[in-house]
Amino acid sequence: MTTTGAPTPPRFKRSSPRKKQQLRSRRLAVGEAEAAGTPALPRQPLPLCPALDALPPIGSALPREFFEVDALDLAPRLLGKLLRRDEVVLRITEVEAYRPNDSACHGRFGITARTAPVFGPGGHAYVYLCYGLHMMLNVVADKEGVGAAVLIRSCSPVSGLETIQQRRGQQTEKPVLLTGPGKVGQALGLSTDWSNHPLYTPGGLEVLDGPEPENILVGPRVGIEYASPEHVAAPWRFAIAGTQWISAPKNTLRPR
Repeated sequence: MTTTGAPTPPRFKRSSPRKKQQLRSRRLAVGEAEAAGTPALPRQPLPLCPALDALPPIGSALPREFFEVDALDLAPRLLGKLLRRDEVVLRITEVEAYRPNDSACHGRFGITARTAPVFGPGGHAYVYLCYGLHMMLNVVADKEGVGAAVLIRSCSPVSGLETIQQRRGQQTEKPVLLTGPGKVGQALGLSTDWSNHPLYTPGGLEVLDGPEPENILVGPRVGIEYASPEHVAAPWRFAIAGTQWISAPKNTLRPR
């Protein structure tokens, strides 16, 4: 029902005498503190995003000398290190060592157009195409001419997740995204053109320092049934203990 006449003035809630006294006391405290030259109520910094706080820090590039060691020594040292290409950063969680006179190493064929990068300087990339589908990233180990490398089997994402998912064609954050050497190569957008690329120089594809794992798992390498029994059984596969970002099979891995 509508009525006519003068509009009713708005009503404002009056502050109680007690609340007024509290406000006066607060103003007096601020005035006294400012007169003394000290802030009464220091401003608190805004909290950082928990998701960003949880990310490991991005380390500096590793020196060339870091890679110029036996592949069996380099492999576990690469665990926890970071791979970076553009906005994509991955933490290395699983690797395999391939050494000279190893019947599972590509170097066993000698220097060919395909395997020449394996005999290059330590710290360079060796990327080869497996089964005509998968780009496999290896880090060349030891001195030039030795013919040894470390295969990057699995990683976990640190940054650039959207790019990783786009390259992989999978909208997931589960370990299936990066557990397998072909998946790592795809996530980084690699091709065989990256072979011979120095991983210790800024720009392009880099290996950066990262936190060392507390515990490491070891076991035989995967998919090398063609090798000699001695090399098939050799425990030259290494993985970070306690992470889900490890490829199958996991039941062959044991504490180091």
